[in-house]
Amino acid sequence: MSATIHDVADRAGVSISTVSRAFTHPEMVSAATRETVVRVADQLNFSISRSAAALKSGMSLRIALLLSDHSSTWFNATVNEGLNDIFHPAGYDLSIFQIDSRQDRKIFFDTLPARSNADAVIVNSFDVDENEVARLNSLHVPLIGINSASMNAFSASVSIDDRQGETIAVRHLISLGHRQLTYVQTQTANSLLFSVQQRMETFMELCKKQSLPAPRIIMASQSRNQVADVVSQILAMDALPTAIVCQEDSIAIPLIFQLKRSGISIPEDVSVIGFDDSTFADDIGLTTIRQDPLNMAELAAQMTLKLLNDEEIDKPQRIFTPQLILRSSTGAARRDD
Repeated sequence: MSATIHDVADRAGVSISTVSRAFTHPEMVSAATRETVVRVADQLNFSISRSAAALKSGMSLRIALLLSDHSSTWFNATVNEGLNDIFHPAGYDLSIFQIDSRQDRKIFFDTLPARSNADAVIVNSFDVDENEVARLNSLHVPLIGINSASMNAFSASVSIDDRQGETIAVRHLISLGHRQLTYVQTQTANSLLFSVQQRMETFMELCKKQSLPAPRIIMASQSRNQVADVVSQILAMDALPTAIVCQEDSIAIPLIFQLKRSGISIPEDVSVIGFDDSTFADDIGLTTIRQDPLNMAELAAQMTLKLLNDEEIDKPQRIFTPQLILRSSTGAARRDD
C-alpha cells in the first residue's frame, strides 16, 4: 500500500497539518522542518493528495487564469511564467480557462460557485461585467486583473499604461518628421473589450490633435497569411506611408521581414514601431514600447496571496510606465512626405 500522510507525520515526528503545510504552504514551515518532511516523503514515496489538503483547509489551492488568446503568445506565456514563479512555491496550482466571448465569460462566472474550484480569479487583458464582479464578491473570491480594460472592477490589478505608451510612440515618429502614418491592429470576432483597444484610440486622437493627414487603419486578419495580407494592403496604397505603427510586436516583427522581401527598405522607405519589446524585437532591430509582463504577473500573484490571507495591499491598482526602446527600424521621414 502507498504511504499515507499519517506515515510521513509519524516518521518525521510532526503533525499531519505540518506535513500538509510543508507541501502546500511552505512559507509557513521552517526550512529545517520542510527539509525533514520532504526527505521522509521521498523515502516513503509519498504523494500528498491536494484534494485532501483542500478539504481540510476549505480551499481548492487553485487559481483560475482567464485567457482570451492562445497561451503560447509571448504576453500570455510570460504572464503564466510570472504567476507560476509565485504561486507554485506557495502551494497553489494555476488552471487556465479559455474565454472567447462574453458568453464564455458569463458561463465561467455562473458555474464557478457550483464547482468551487478556484480560490481566486485572474483576468488577463479583457473586461469583466459588474454582475460577474458582484458574484465573486458574494463568494469572497478575489478578482485580479492583468492589463484588463476595467481596472476599477478588480480587488487588485496591474497594467501597462497603454495610452501613454502609444503617445510616446506617435510623438517619437512626429519628432522624426513623419506625417503619413498607418496603424495595424489585429482583427478579432471576440465580443470582449480588450485593453489594447486604447492604443488605437490614442493613436487616432493624437493624429487628429497634431493635424496629421487622416491615417489608414489596417486590420490584420486571423488567417495564416495574416502579415502577407497586411503587406498586400500596404503595397496597394496610392502612396506608401512613411511610418507604420503596430498594435504589438507580433505584427511588427514579421511585417518588417516581409516588407524587406518586397523590396521596401526599413527605415529608409518606411519606419516601423511596435509595442511590447518581446522576443526577437532586439534581433530584428525593432523600435518598440517596452512592457514587462513577467514583473506585472509576479506582482499580481503576490497581491493575490495577500488577498487570500486577508492582508492589506498598499496601492492595489498598479500602473506600470511604458518605455520607448530605440532601435534601427525607425528613422527620419522620407523627403517626399
